Amino acid sequence: MTLKIKKILVTQPKPETAKSPYFELAEKSNVQVDFRPFIQVEGVSAKEFRQTRVQILDHSGVIFTSRTAIDHFFRMSSEMRLIIPDSMKYFCMSEATAFYLQKYIVYRKRKIFYGAGRFSDLIDVMKKHKEEKFLLPVSQVNQPEITQSLDKAGYFYTKALIYKTVSSDLSDLKDVNYDILVFFSPSGIQSLIQNFPAFDQNGTRIACFGPATAKAVLDAGLRLDIEAPTAEAPSMTMALEQYIRKHNK
Repeated sequence: MTLKIKKILVTQPKPETAKSPYFELAEKSNVQVDFRPFIQVEGVSAKEFRQTRVQILDHSGVIFTSRTAIDHFFRMSSEMRLIIPDSMKYFCMSEATAFYLQKYIVYRKRKIFYGAGRFSDLIDVMKKHKEEKFLLPVSQVNQPEITQSLDKAGYFYTKALIYKTVSSDLSDLKDVNYDILVFFSPSGIQSLIQNFPAFDQNGTRIACFGPATAKAVLDAGLRLDIEAPTAEAPSMTMALEQYIRKHNK
């Protein structure tokens, strides 16, 4: 008999907005939803970055896959006392990521381009700018689908390691049990294994977002119970809601 879902741990920071779909899920499905980042981001120092010999100003376009990449790109530029020219073009995964640029630059749409949330969308947007030399700010965590897409499309790009993703200290969760653990990256799975090497899944359900995270779950020898996005559940909250509805009858 499958146990009912009462407590869910989302391995991300707690949403700052009161309108988060996770809060709606908790109320609608009568479950407890907690938040705890399993990974944290640390900036690479300017000294470390100089050793990579990557020259930011040798590039005419920057590809941003996240807000974190934006923050650390401009942090690094500031630490290195670089003046980013007005001619620099910015290519973002989504409109929301593109709007985040307003934190650092005067938003001019003619220099800012964005996809619909998937990297394949952004690749299509970039087709009109094949002559650009692109800089791709990244962490040390490999994202093969992104570099493979750029290679296949024949773009000139340079990876710039400007931040690192490291596991959080989760020792305080040692005796805390959840019915569902929700993951969004392979790094989150790695953090689980590092913090709890003797982790025994038993009745704990694991939910994950994205094929890379799903692969990390299976590679770690764990059981994958809930996966998103799918045609029926394009978001993680929808996938969770459907699973809870089925098992909490």
